[in-house]
Amino acid sequence: MERVLWSKPEHERDGTPLLVMMHGYGRDESRMVKLFGSLPSGFSCAALRGPKEIGDGYGWFLLDYFLTHDFADVIAAANAVFSWIESVKFQHTSISLLGYSQGMAMATTLLRLRPAEFRAAVGLSGFVLDNELLAMSESFESRPPFFWGRDRDDLVINAAAAEHTEEWLHEHTQLTARTYPGTGHAISAAELVDVSAFLRHYVLNPGN
Repeated sequence: MERVLWSKPEHERDGTPLLVMMHGYGRDESRMVKLFGSLPSGFSCAALRGPKEIGDGYGWFLLDYFLTHDFADVIAAANAVFSWIESVKFQHTSISLLGYSQGMAMATTLLRLRPAEFRAAVGLSGFVLDNELLAMSESFESRPPFFWGRDRDDLVINAAAAEHTEEWLHEHTQLTARTYPGTGHAISAAELVDVSAFLRHYVLNPGN
């Protein structure tokens, strides 16, 4: 990863759970940085910049409205994130994922490829890639906790993608699904309260 912004200085990260945060298409890591203050302080949050230049921003792989994508492009992005995680994970007690929009597609792709590496995952206003090769790569031995937040009337995520996402999440994860009417393709304050409660329950206080 060429650019990563952290919620804590390096000397405060040892022994903390890591939350890897991935932005949407045509955005950058600053969008995720804005969420730091609304997430549990026990985490070390890392906002990553996608590797593809998309207009004035960045993305993880090329995409159109119908969410058409190239498998090799997706795997290259996933491997870049995995390599970065390998370089820092020794400092942390666990690793969880949070993705917004296309970042949710990345989070679920990472989960599909190496499910045992992640304690929990959050997807906001996003989708799961409908890809046969990824489906063939899945090896879930248990259902990881997953929080999915969205507005059902989000016009950016088409109906077919939303339907596939719902089916996949129900089949493969321990799903907590919440909807936020009127939010559109954004993240609401109420949503972040629910995300924080989810992360506390499944990561910070898993025995409670």
